Amino acid sequence: MSESSPEPTEAVETVAAVADAWRKAGVAGAAIGVVAAGAAAGFVIERFTSGRGMRRKAQLALDVAGPYGTLRGAPGMAYADDGTELYYEIDEVEPDGGPTARRRRLFGRRRPAPEVTVVFCHGYCLTQDSWHFQRAALRGVVRTVSWDQRSHGRSGRGVAQRDGAPVTIEQLGRDLRAVLDAAVPEGPVVLVGHSMGGMTIMALADAFPELVKERVAGVALIGTSAGRLGEVSFGLPVAGVKAVRRILPGLLNTLGRRADLVERGRRATADLVTPLIRHYSFARKDVDPAVARFAERMLSATPVDVVAEFYPAFTDHDKAAALERFAELPVLVLAGDQDLITPSEHSEAIAGLLPEAELVLVPEGGHLVMMEHPEAVNDRLADLLVRTGTAAGAATVGHYERTSSRRAGGRGA
Repeated sequence: MSESSPEPTEAVETVAAVADAWRKAGVAGAAIGVVAAGAAAGFVIERFTSGRGMRRKAQLALDVAGPYGTLRGAPGMAYADDGTELYYEIDEVEPDGGPTARRRRLFGRRRPAPEVTVVFCHGYCLTQDSWHFQRAALRGVVRTVSWDQRSHGRSGRGVAQRDGAPVTIEQLGRDLRAVLDAAVPEGPVVLVGHSMGGMTIMALADAFPELVKERVAGVALIGTSAGRLGEVSFGLPVAGVKAVRRILPGLLNTLGRRADLVERGRRATADLVTPLIRHYSFARKDVDPAVARFAERMLSATPVDVVAEFYPAFTDHDKAAALERFAELPVLVLAGDQDLITPSEHSEAIAGLLPEAELVLVPEGGHLVMMEHPEAVNDRLADLLVRTGTAAGAATVGHYERTSSRRAGGRGA
């Protein structure tokens, strides 16, 4: 039989081999069985429709042709309080004669005043490149700083973690402070965080309330949570959720200790994992394949020991009280209405504690809503800049009125 039409037993044998490898690695078979069953279904479908070789060629074509993640700015390095290197990039506002001068005029003036810096904080297992669309929309128009969280992207491996210390959201808040001190030592900032990046911003506010009071002009919290993440079901039935909560911490701990073995397994079983990545990243079935591939590359590039050491911090995360620091600021709270990782109810809870915030739930939006619906996110970020007083009322970049939005306090779109 040809490569594009493999025997059904081949897929079954592959899944069995993977499960056997996990068992030999000391991983709980029950948890892997739940995941592998769902992954195998997608795997079999893809095998019958395209074939591994053809899919690989398509992936390579997307990797070469896709522009996503190619934006680069002026590089810099900050240092966390434990010595961890934190990589960041700055995109400056272009001179008045630059090619984006016309775009700046869309913001109602030749240069936003006062000069503001938008700081992008990415999520778990991602990198600063996850903000590709937002960075492209603001490039040359507003000064931006994009940075990689510790142990992610181009930043260094967490020094404290190499010495055995657990990762905490509080540490990430201090990391953000180090980046601000290095890349934006003065002037107003608008903080934009997705998922773990939003939690990082909350931790910054909790630890450094005076900095928020003196320098933060606005905040965007996208697909994030202020706490109670231990209750998230990930779209699984009740029995599955209970099993995952019971097994996952020990499972990840085991994986982290056997990182070399697991990394080899990840490469060998990439076809099994891809459907899961897409399922938990996006809600739309017709998401741009190049965007989906871009997300897959970022998520798959995160070392498994990093995945393992960050996960426990989310269960302990509780920064609801810190939200009070943003009460007097323009705030955007945005989420995909079908987010399985940080469900939109968590964004609604944040907005409930910040009655003056704008709450936007994007229809058919998953966890990576800023990549799945970039026009909607860009438009609301532009509006946030208007509300901070750093841009005029013409600062819109899309047609968000064509999708639905909800505001806190029952206000309409």
